[in-house]
Amino acid sequence: MGFRLSVRDGLSASGQCQLVADSDHFHRVVREGILTAKVSLDIATADFKAMLVPEPATRRAPSIIDVLRRLAARGVEIRLLHAGTPSSAALRDLKKSLPRNLVIRRCPRLHFKTVVIDNNQMYLGSANLTGAGLGAKADGKRNFELGVWTQSSQMIDAVQDHFNRIWEGRECVACRRKDVCPVPLEEPAL
Repeated sequence: MGFRLSVRDGLSASGQCQLVADSDHFHRVVREGILTAKVSLDIATADFKAMLVPEPATRRAPSIIDVLRRLAARGVEIRLLHAGTPSSAALRDLKKSLPRNLVIRRCPRLHFKTVVIDNNQMYLGSANLTGAGLGAKADGKRNFELGVWTQSSQMIDAVQDHFNRIWEGRECVACRRKDVCPVPLEEPAL
């Protein structure tokens, strides 16, 4: 596809990507990405935990679930697709309330990680929606992660098509892992 990868270079709609490495994930994906969503937010992650999101102005650190809940209250349509059972802290937080426009589905075969913001910017990489992956954990405690950040509409459309195939259950028909997924695209029992 001819995407150019470079650390901290500018982006262009023509298909350039920016490399996101290690601790840059929190600033780029969470602060400049998730928190800026105005219309829609699609997240795919293999692992989903109640990652804390520090707010420097208030010195608070709400969980990512509270952040998603606030975005949903502002009208952002959120789809979260993940593979496993959320952490116990995430499940407790989810049980408090789940806004109508925050929909969570699970597919045990899912392993790719992406965050698509307003269908015009995207992260695609190795980081899960966890403190060690995308979160603000200190160096020495966080995972070594790599990914790309792009505004390439061609690349975003291709990833969205793949996300939608799973989200809509089009992959369930031929799935040979139904023994670990008795309810296709199950939503969490809250």
